[in-house]
Amino acid sequence: MPVLVMKFGGTSVATLDRIKRAAKRVGVEVAKGYDVIVIVSAMSGETNKLVGFVGETSPMYDAREYDAVVSSGENVTAGLMALTLQEMDVPARSWQGWQVPVKTTDAHSNARIEEIPTDNITAKFGEGMRVAVVAGFQGVSDEGRITTLGRGGSDTTAVAFAAAFDAERCDIYTDVDGVYTTDPRVTDKARKLDKIAFEEMLELASLGAKVLQTRSVELAMRYKVRLRVLSSFEEQSDEAGTLVCAEEEIMESNVVAGVAFSREEAKMTLISVADRPGIAASIFGPLAEAGVNVDMIVQNISEEGRTDMTFSCPIDQVARAQKAMADAKEAGDINFHDLVADQEVAKVSIVGIGMRSHAGIAAKMFQTLRDEGVNIKVIATSEIKVSVLIDRKYMELAVQSLHDAFGLEKAA
Repeated sequence: MPVLVMKFGGTSVATLDRIKRAAKRVGVEVAKGYDVIVIVSAMSGETNKLVGFVGETSPMYDAREYDAVVSSGENVTAGLMALTLQEMDVPARSWQGWQVPVKTTDAHSNARIEEIPTDNITAKFGEGMRVAVVAGFQGVSDEGRITTLGRGGSDTTAVAFAAAFDAERCDIYTDVDGVYTTDPRVTDKARKLDKIAFEEMLELASLGAKVLQTRSVELAMRYKVRLRVLSSFEEQSDEAGTLVCAEEEIMESNVVAGVAFSREEAKMTLISVADRPGIAASIFGPLAEAGVNVDMIVQNISEEGRTDMTFSCPIDQVARAQKAMADAKEAGDINFHDLVADQEVAKVSIVGIGMRSHAGIAAKMFQTLRDEGVNIKVIATSEIKVSVLIDRKYMELAVQSLHDAFGLEKAA
């Protein structure tokens, strides 16, 4: 029988009633003739509670034991979902990561999936099981230890299973009914998209859109897994939600697909750095080693052999960046006059595959922001996106004005 993967996030399984509602959706797909692999998250709030327990017990915790504790939330949900399906006379069985097994690296709390053998679950499907309920977010290392995939890892689990089992589709059930042109809480003109290309979704996810985890979209694009984002709280039809698919499946779309934003950004500027070959490596090497996620980078024109270097990073990594630069200076690897951190900025981005073949999109963006009196501090571009760093107090104004300027409330 064809295989369908269905993933239910924490809000979709937050209570026993919601688990029952999710189970009914699974039963509908089983009745259509699918063998279903259900990926579940922990019940809403459960992972945060478990993380808190670990931190209280051991501030400098052993990452292996951290994974053993925080992965347990998904085990509970998987068992309850399997029991609920059995009560509906749907043959179901729960599976923990080590039972599949979901083979991962040994990078505890942030492991990556290496392989998902299909033999065990396929054999059970052959024996009459119709639903495999798999605990998301977890796997097992070569050492036989439980690992976790990082926050949002259940999305990645779902896409990886869809790729491994050559599933017809991977449905991601959340508390929103699809992917929007921007956050509806910022502008009521935000429109739900029927389809969006993998590349666009990947950019939006990496630039601040919270609908899908970035690694899950990367996997989907690599293995061409068709994703559908749906609400678990609304009635469904075959056309419900947003389909994330290959660009070729989209007949026509707007030049700009969406506006993404991130409030939690900081602008870091190294003032008066020696302008010499290898200086960028001397700066960004230590930042990478310190785990600082650098995004935008701008280097000023050199004067008398000195220059300024500006980069952006998440606001919660500012202290880490400051320490990395101070240590590098003390070691004599770099020399600079000062490091200035501006923590009152936000990143706003426009994304669209149509930007590849349309000139003037960046100019229109800059003109729109100028007309609203919004000053741009840093600019970064790729083939299908333009991002700017601006004062945080203007973020919502910028998002609303760009959404209007590119007519995103209207379908192509």
